[in-house]
Amino acid sequence: MPTLKQSGLQLVREQRERGMDAGVVADRVLKSTCRMCHGGCSALLHVKDGRLIRIEGDPDGPLNHGRLCPMGHASLDYVTSPARLTHPLVREGARGEGKWRRASWDEAYDRICDGVRKIWERYGREGIAIGTGTGRHHMHWIPRFANQMGTPNSGNPGMAQCFFPRVNIMNLTYGQFAWSDYRGERMPGALLFWGHNPLTSSPDGEMGFQVLDALKANPKIIVVDPRRTWLAKQAQVFLQLRPGSDDALALAMLNAIIAEGSYDKAFVEKWTHGFDQLAERVERYTPEWAEPITWVPAHKIHAAARLWMQAQPGALEWGCAIEHTPNTIQTVRAISLLPALSGSIDVPGGWCFGMRGVGPFPFLPEVLPEEQRKKRLGAGEFKVLSGAGSRVPSAHMPSVFKSMRTGDPYWTKGFLVFGNNALSTYADSQLVRESLLKLDLLVVTDLFMTPTCELADVVLPAAAWPELDQIVGMPYFGEDVVLAQQKAVQIGECKQDEVIITELARRLGLPHCDDEPHAIFDQVLKPTGMSFRELAAHGPVRLPMRYRKYEEKGFATPTGKIELYSTRLEELGYDPLPYYEEPPESPLSRPDLSGQFPYVLTTGARIPVFYHSEYRQVPKLRRGAREPRVEIHPDTAAKHGIARGDWVVISSPRGSIRQRAVLSPDIHPQVIHCEH
Repeated sequence: MPTLKQSGLQLVREQRERGMDAGVVADRVLKSTCRMCHGGCSALLHVKDGRLIRIEGDPDGPLNHGRLCPMGHASLDYVTSPARLTHPLVREGARGEGKWRRASWDEAYDRICDGVRKIWERYGREGIAIGTGTGRHHMHWIPRFANQMGTPNSGNPGMAQCFFPRVNIMNLTYGQFAWSDYRGERMPGALLFWGHNPLTSSPDGEMGFQVLDALKANPKIIVVDPRRTWLAKQAQVFLQLRPGSDDALALAMLNAIIAEGSYDKAFVEKWTHGFDQLAERVERYTPEWAEPITWVPAHKIHAAARLWMQAQPGALEWGCAIEHTPNTIQTVRAISLLPALSGSIDVPGGWCFGMRGVGPFPFLPEVLPEEQRKKRLGAGEFKVLSGAGSRVPSAHMPSVFKSMRTGDPYWTKGFLVFGNNALSTYADSQLVRESLLKLDLLVVTDLFMTPTCELADVVLPAAAWPELDQIVGMPYFGEDVVLAQQKAVQIGECKQDEVIITELARRLGLPHCDDEPHAIFDQVLKPTGMSFRELAAHGPVRLPMRYRKYEEKGFATPTGKIELYSTRLEELGYDPLPYYEEPPESPLSRPDLSGQFPYVLTTGARIPVFYHSEYRQVPKLRRGAREPRVEIHPDTAAKHGIARGDWVVISSPRGSIRQRAVLSPDIHPQVIHCEH
């Protein structure tokens, strides 16, 4: 991916040209892990006289081999930004008025604990909700803290529409999560990229660097995307689908594979459950049926299905774009069954299960009373997200915001937020703002004064990744590689989220509040036989890979097999087989809207210099994307008199935003792509 590589090199050149700490020799170099995203790239932190002077990729890093993306190269500017929050703040004026006073940690904690206790007394433990953003070092600590506090309501945007639908469904279908195998014994013969462009996102330990290396083996490439990306231009088959129709496309591919009899019959018979029922279900979902729904020609769907089966072993690279419709669970189910039919499960170059080098995290579900668990918002309606279908249930966050506004079914009056800019990252920001203004207590822990911080009662300064200790197991829920994230410097009075959570738990007298973060690190590291300090001194550990692990004990499902027919979904009252469901607002389901809203919106693409809502305040990164951009087909732009670079208003039934026009023939004329 030339753009990615050139951006990173340009940033390195700029740093050298500026002469930042030129010639300064560090008095110590720490092996750590970059956490500018979820990626897990190994990094070297150069420290001189207690000051961080340089960050570079670690050549010994098993996932990145010394490479860093543009965000990684800009880490030092991020950490040392003059805009950082460096001490606690308490609100002085009205909420949102922008009047703040510097406070000590003791005063901030006292104010928070006093507010929490008042809410407990009037509204019960469920009157407090705990939120976080995209998963970083403190991700597991949020549900743990909620359990300690006795509230069933914790969550983040991603639990519903970013990664965790795949995690939950893979647990129900396969018994655990699977990842593409790039270890080198054999590279995949086929790579299926579905709603995912890892060259610009590098998520969760499966980085674009590894994909670039895998492409050198010349695999057959299939790309499913509304946009003709760089990867799509390299593909043997490109399926340019209508956004939101992924379930129809996946069902059509399953139909084609089963109808042609190209599936691995021996594997399917021995290691899957419910094949006959699946075959009956998808019989009506032919490629010809799918063509008018997906906008993908039937012959291309047949070609993709054949290539997928012929070029095995194959690996599926799927992204969060498939999780952005209400039918996400069945969409993920349908796509996840394609590797099962191929039989390339846990084999070299296939779709593999990790070695679990990190032990179970102590979420403390046992300390949450059963009567509180039943109060979890969304538990009755969204059982895979909020109930028995998830190993770590999350509250349904739209229901949490509704309870803040209306008191239905009870009042949520306190919101403790760790690393989430709710006004920018939850849907329908007007409703989110209305909800937050109804709170008695809003506490936000973050690195910068975000719009959400501006509405808070107390703002706490969080540590950036070079300022904290943590265990990093990658890829997520596979943990073949175990890395330490090490504290190299102290910026102001910043504290890492886990420390803040522990100190609040102690002041509130919560269960297990005496547990030290480092003791928990050591606990989860038991599979490696190392303590945190030993891992930090040693550097990254890569566990030896064993393939076909399911042959020892089967799959961790009720039947011991891959459940094409899900017995657990059936128990929960859901359809055990995948099905097609049109999105509630689309050209097919709401033709009455087509006059006012004639185009289909997608926000699936990622920006190499930003991570979701982060880093726009870092000048070095902002230069890579100065303004938000909307991608429009030239014919569509001409129809509306839009020229390249014009400011364009994009409207939906929820509201409007403005972005700069980028004209591209690589997007469908009926589709508009804007930045999320």
